[in-house]
Amino acid sequence: MSKQNIFYAQSGGVTAVINASACGVIETARQHKDKVGKVYAGRNGILGALNEELIDTSKETKKNIAGLRYTPGGAFGSCRYKLKSIEENRAQYERLIEVFEAHNIGYFLYNGGGDSQDTAHKVSQLSKTMGYPITCIGIPKTVDNDLPITDNCPGFGSVAKYVAISIREAGLDVASMAETSTKVFIMEVMGRHSGWIAAAGGLAAENAGDAPHIILLPEVPFNKATFLKRVDHCVKKYGFCAIVVSEGVRHPNGNFLADAGLTDAFGHTQLGGAAPVVAQLIKSELNYKYHWAVADYLQRSARHIASKTDVEQAYALGKAAVEYAIKGKNAIMVTIERKSGPRYGWKIGETPLKKVANVERELPKRYISKNGFGITQACRNYLEPLIAGEDYPPYKKGLPQYVKLKNILVKKKLEALVTD
Repeated sequence: MSKQNIFYAQSGGVTAVINASACGVIETARQHKDKVGKVYAGRNGILGALNEELIDTSKETKKNIAGLRYTPGGAFGSCRYKLKSIEENRAQYERLIEVFEAHNIGYFLYNGGGDSQDTAHKVSQLSKTMGYPITCIGIPKTVDNDLPITDNCPGFGSVAKYVAISIREAGLDVASMAETSTKVFIMEVMGRHSGWIAAAGGLAAENAGDAPHIILLPEVPFNKATFLKRVDHCVKKYGFCAIVVSEGVRHPNGNFLADAGLTDAFGHTQLGGAAPVVAQLIKSELNYKYHWAVADYLQRSARHIASKTDVEQAYALGKAAVEYAIKGKNAIMVTIERKSGPRYGWKIGETPLKKVANVERELPKRYISKNGFGITQACRNYLEPLIAGEDYPPYKKGLPQYVKLKNILVKKKLEALVTD
């Protein structure tokens, strides 16, 4: 039998460094042509397998593949699509096997967050339940930094850097105008159930009075009276108040401040914006002039100020995924392990997919200040190495130059997927 091919796919919200993992996968596979065949990338994640839309990465030049290391977004397209259990929809899994067999795919590498690792875990069970040998490796990726076991998640370090820089710069802007204009600035960041990104904003405050003065975290129930008192105090003491609010901030009863009454493809609550809710509260209760901004996609696509640590780790995990697959490891997610000692260091590890799937890691209590509005020194010690270093993309005429692949599809061999 000929060398088996790799199916690699990107899933969930993309990041500034997910393509660095793709670069690690493809370049490493090309270095092991004696052991593996081609790398097929799924067009729009797992949907690429279900729809038999496989991108032949061997058609891309060495230069363009190398360029993925500094290109944000998802080069092959991503998706929010959660496979049901084998019992609920066996036909989906039969389809996957049909496609894998038709294209001699023996390795499945899925690059994503918690729900994506759940999909990877389900696919890893195929060989046991349906008699098809498939080596499955999960590659972590999530700006939320909420995957368990791994010390941190690729994508997070760059978002953390962006948020810390943005609130520092915005704070200087507001401080300049506060005497006669805006008194309160609110920046909303991602983080539905965990406050890792919002906490990273706290890195900007190195001295008393520095922005941000308040961080609102999902892990700390929102107390209206305490919050307003803190805002008023900061304005009167520092002349202004800068706030970082996580999209997932909740009322004491557990309801989101920004609950829009909708759900996404994964069944998660669709949030309508915490910043305007907080801003209106400040206006109605304290009558301070305010401005608010939502970092939204900007925070996760800002490759121009990506963390060097983040880029290096993303690439290393993609590389390790291929090497582990070749060695015969299966049903695992590659991880980052922080080394002990006074100086920051890390290495690659692994953990069973079943320990990762659908498990969310919240910000530890020891990382949150006693008043609930800031971060502790322990949190700083954890975060600071993750935003360290610069890894600029090439520039031309003042703009970063990113790679756009040809994404040539492999010729289909099967009938089109029939859906209900």
